[in-house]
Amino acid sequence: MICFIGLDDTDNKESRGTGFKSRQLGKLIEEKNLGEVQSISRHQLFVHEKIAYTSQNSSACLIVDTNQYEELKSLCIEYIQDVAEDGSDAGLCFAVENQINKDIINWGNRAKKEVLLKEEAYKSAHEADIFLEGYTGTRIGVIGSLAAVGLRKGGNDGRNIWLKGKELRDLEGIYQANELKKIVNIQTIKTTDGELVRDEDRVEVGNWLRPPIQNNENTVIVEQSKNGENYEWKCASKEYIKSISD
Repeated sequence: MICFIGLDDTDNKESRGTGFKSRQLGKLIEEKNLGEVQSISRHQLFVHEKIAYTSQNSSACLIVDTNQYEELKSLCIEYIQDVAEDGSDAGLCFAVENQINKDIINWGNRAKKEVLLKEEAYKSAHEADIFLEGYTGTRIGVIGSLAAVGLRKGGNDGRNIWLKGKELRDLEGIYQANELKKIVNIQTIKTTDGELVRDEDRVEVGNWLRPPIQNNENTVIVEQSKNGENYEWKCASKEYIKSISD
């Protein structure tokens, strides 16, 4: 069973953000043997003066392969109740993949460009039989947590901050393209012009590997190396990746 777990607005201005807490939840899920975490992604939502957020208004989505649905959901509820900071508006969404319909995907797309209301989030989740709950503050975190699930299911938004196989923050060095795909569950490696990279080509991953999600695939975007470097490609810049995944 594939579950999508959306988190939003768990922090305050002094604490670690939702991205960090989503990675900690992923580690806890695997430590408790409640499932295999396939990916954790970050999704940028609408920034507007009428929307309360801590710093960047982003939410996170974990994809987990599990056969322990109730135990996993209970762990997520307990976790977010434990880590939600004072002054936060934490929200949790927990959905089985086949519950995430076109309306939920549309909700995610709207959350990137509209000011939305939590009442509508609850209504959409209820109609799809999706678990959605707010735990602190005004409970508006339900808006972003539902959006994260919809955007990740849509398959063309955001960037991965963790992938099955290895902590992305620890990955460094040069890898053959086919090797990199195996190490961190990458489906596609392509250039900024959209050309596919050959499996035998070498890629320097840099210090900020955050594979965007494109066409439902975890995708590494690269640019050509300079003359004299002992690899053909290097990962595109942090600024470029942000520009195509926010």
